[in-house]
Amino acid sequence: MIKHNKISAVILRTAIRKKEIILAGNQNLKIYGLLSCKSGKRMKKENRVFFESEKTAIKNGYRPCGHCMKEKYKNWKDGSVF
Repeated sequence: MIKHNKISAVILRTAIRKKEIILAGNQNLKIYGLLSCKSGKRMKKENRVFFESEKTAIKNGYRPCGHCMKEKYKNWKDGSVF
């Protein structure tokens, strides 16, 4: 997990291009989602974190976003295993 305010813009863009970062999350709400999510793009920089995998996000106690990951969110809400 990488905090947005702890990484430079150049390093962040490089990591995204190399697919080292594939998900973003809100550290206050404990929600993760796609980098392209409209809800995620609106969050404050100090609340944003990045993940290299979905497994890492789940391991850190985050849940799927209800907007960009509807099916995974539904499974989480219903108590299904990923």
